[in-house]
Amino acid sequence: MDQIGKNIKKYREERGITQEQLAAQMNVTRQAVSNWENAKTQPDLDTLFRLSQIFGISVEELIYGEKREEAPKVINITKKSVHKVEKGLSFGAALAMVISYVKWHSVGWAIVHGLMSWIYVIYFALRY
Repeated sequence: MDQIGKNIKKYREERGITQEQLAAQMNVTRQAVSNWENAKTQPDLDTLFRLSQIFGISVEELIYGEKREEAPKVINITKKSVHKVEKGLSFGAALAMVISYVKWHSVGWAIVHGLMSWIYVIYFALRY
């Protein structure tokens, strides 16, 4: 028997439901329930969802046999890392402004390129 079949049988028996009763609730034949439990066939996602509702459990619990909770992903941002990013952004903007001024001898272009570098960085910071 596969894991899902074992779990269907386990939860069915825990609730004192026969294969015939479960089949009637699912609008399938008793043989379909037997085939799931003996790993001859696999229930589709809709069927798994309906089974989980009948058993009063989650689909994940029906698939894995236990309640599985993923640990929340924590992003650790320290003041030191934020300070490094700010220094890098400032340096990049200043470098863009200097290169623009040297190449085009225009303060306006230097400011435009400095602002564009900040916009570029902010866009990617928000996107990712």
